Amino acid sequence: MKKLRVALLAGGISSERDVSIKSGDQVYDALDKAKYDVVRFDPATDLGKLVADASRIDMAFIVLHGPYGEDGTVQGLLDLLHIPYQGSGVLGSALAMDKWTSKRLYIEAGLMVPPFEVFERGQAYDLKALAGKPGFPLVVKPRYGGSSIGTSIVQTPKQLPEALDSAFKYGPHVILETYLEGTEITGGVLGNDDLQHLPIVEIIPESSFAFFDYEAKYAEGATREICPARISETLSSRAQSCAAVAHEALCCRGYSRTDMIIRDDNIYVLETNTIPGMTPVSLFPLAAKTSGISFGQLLDRLIELALEDRDG
Repeated sequence: MKKLRVALLAGGISSERDVSIKSGDQVYDALDKAKYDVVRFDPATDLGKLVADASRIDMAFIVLHGPYGEDGTVQGLLDLLHIPYQGSGVLGSALAMDKWTSKRLYIEAGLMVPPFEVFERGQAYDLKALAGKPGFPLVVKPRYGGSSIGTSIVQTPKQLPEALDSAFKYGPHVILETYLEGTEITGGVLGNDDLQHLPIVEIIPESSFAFFDYEAKYAEGATREICPARISETLSSRAQSCAAVAHEALCCRGYSRTDMIIRDDNIYVLETNTIPGMTPVSLFPLAAKTSGISFGQLLDRLIELALEDRDG
């Protein structure tokens, strides 16, 4: 049986480059070399080589996070090169990366989101008005990006200018969102037309972290991740449904992971990741493992879904 030639894309030029490289190392090690001839490409330096090799590549496995990798740009290039890839296409990738647009699509699909406002760089704001809506404490985050980079929790109006400055480093628009205390969970779905709902994961950052920020996500031992989550079957089923609705509302394909907060038995959708972290201990692989899918089997399945979409 002929091996599939897989282009593994990791690295890139976003602020999440280091995470991408580490994930890429794990995916490379886990891909079955009896099935796949794996060639690594770093989009920061190897785009010319990728274009030149396109005719000899059967599919691309994208392990890129943030802008220029998870936002539809690389997906568009691969479409031009007629190289199938796992996960969402240009539209789904771009929609999920845009927190403002994704929130509006969540609402249209009947999902609950925390109250929010959108600010443009240089825009004047009224602290008294913000204290009423969305209300303090606030989550301040860039419109685009991932891994909570540029995101802050603002407890008082005095802290707001510094948080805005931090978020505006990553683009001209910033989301101000009501901070909801509750049970933080995440739900994964797997599949193209027929979605498999993965078990819900409960996320518990150590008490030294105000929220599930960049360090809490990636520092060893900084966060407890419990799967299945310690919530009722009813809430778990509702959360799985919310993850599937969010996936479809954003035109995602293949797989995605949607982050949510449970507060007073209400489920609020925060954002959807179209290329979730892909190390064996990341949240999506953890949920897959709980449902009986090993890391290697998960990678096989994602490759199958990519080729299925191409053939379809």
